[in-house]
Amino acid sequence: MLDVVKLLNAHDYHVIAMSVSESTDAAIARLVVSDPEGVEQLFRQKNIAFGMCEVVVVEMNEVATELSKLFATLFMGELNVHFTYPLLMRPREQAALAIHVDDNDCAISVLSGAGFRLLSQTDISR
Repeated sequence: MLDVVKLLNAHDYHVIAMSVSESTDAAIARLVVSDPEGVEQLFRQKNIAFGMCEVVVVEMNEVATELSKLFATLFMGELNVHFTYPLLMRPREQAALAIHVDDNDCAISVLSGAGFRLLSQTDISR
């Protein structure tokens, strides 16, 4: 992880959120970065294996009460949550959660309809 983070920082890309899972065979590092397209090009140039997926980033004013409302809203929309990560930085000084679901468009619709503020790439990038 140190080598990856140093490489990103050397190219002025920043890790916004991360999750690392290790098993006996391999480790999977999932990153939300400040410039996904730039990081994609960099990883291709450096022959670093990677995959990409989109996430929905939700801002929360009061995590203690809004987290259950967030998951209830996704449940009511019949959306499956595959993984989540809290953001390492706090846009607008609020907590935020990056969520990978099976249908981003549906998640955006139901979460917006329930009054959640969704953040764009511009909102979370430096």
